[in-house]
Amino acid sequence: MYNFLALLSGVFIALMVAVNGDLTAMYGNYNATFIVHVIAVVFAFTFSKIGKKKLFPKKKLPVWFYLAGAFGIFSVLFSNYSFGKISLTSILALNLFGQTVFSLLIDNFGLFGMEKHPFKRSSLIGLIFSLAGVVVMLDDVAGVDLAALIAIILSFVTGLNTVFTRSINARLSEHVGAMPGSFINHLVGLPFTLALVLLMPGNNIALIAQRPSPRFWIYLGGLFGVLIVFTMNMTVPKISALQVTLLAFVGQVFIGIALDLIMEHDFSPATFYGGLIVAAAVGFNILNEYVQSARKKRQAKQ
Repeated sequence: MYNFLALLSGVFIALMVAVNGDLTAMYGNYNATFIVHVIAVVFAFTFSKIGKKKLFPKKKLPVWFYLAGAFGIFSVLFSNYSFGKISLTSILALNLFGQTVFSLLIDNFGLFGMEKHPFKRSSLIGLIFSLAGVVVMLDDVAGVDLAALIAIILSFVTGLNTVFTRSINARLSEHVGAMPGSFINHLVGLPFTLALVLLMPGNNIALIAQRPSPRFWIYLGGLFGVLIVFTMNMTVPKISALQVTLLAFVGQVFIGIALDLIMEHDFSPATFYGGLIVAAAVGFNILNEYVQSARKKRQAKQ
C-alpha cells in the first residue's frame, strides 16, 4: 500500500507541474505560486473539516516541525533560476541525485527522528541502477559556464531540500494527521509566497486581479499540492526515504511523458531511458525486500 502511495505522489507531482505551467503562463511565476498556495490552504482546510480533524496539535511542538512550508519556497526559487541555464532533464537528474544522497543519510542515521533503515549490501545493485539512471539523464553538464554551474549546484540542493521538507512534514503529521499536516505546510508557505509577489523585481502583481480563466483545471495545482503532501505524510514514516524517493520519481517521470504525448509536447529520450533504469532499480529493491521478508517468515516458523 505504501509503495503505491509513494508512486501515486509522483503522479500528483507530474499533474501539478502540468497545470501549474498553464497557470504560470497566465499569471507569472510568483503570482501563480501564491495562487496555488491560497487554493491549497482552502482545499486542505475543507478536507480536514470534512474528516473532522483538528487543524493544530494539542501540545506544543518544536518550531522546526512547522518550517517545511517555508523551506519549500527555496525549491521554487532555485528551480526558477535553473530553468534555461541547464536542461530540464539535467535538473530532474540532479534533483533525484540530491534526494538519493539525503535519503540514504536519513535511512542510515534516522535523522529528524525517522525510523532507521540501514543500508544493506543486497540493495547495492538497486542503488547502482538508480545512479546509472541519473548519469543517463545528465546530458549537458560538461563544459558549463558559471551560471550553469550555479544551476547545477542549486538543482542538487533542491533535491536535498525536497527530502528535508517532506521529512519535517511527516514528523508534524504524526501529531496532527496527514491532511492537517498538509494544511499547515501550505499555510506556513503562504506569507512567503506573498512576499515573493510583492518583492520580486519585475513581477506584475496586478495580474492576480484579472478575470479567472474559463479553463478551470489550471487552478487545480493547489489541490494536487495538497494531495502530494498528504500522500507523503502517510508514506514517509512507513517505508525507507530512498524507496519513497525512487518510487515518486518513477511516477513523476512516466506520467509526465504520458502527458507530453497526450498534449503533443516534446519529451527528452534521456528522461525516458533514465526513468526506465530507475524503475528497474525500484523493482529490484521491492523484490529484494519481499524475498528477505519471506525468508524471515520461513525462519520464524522453523
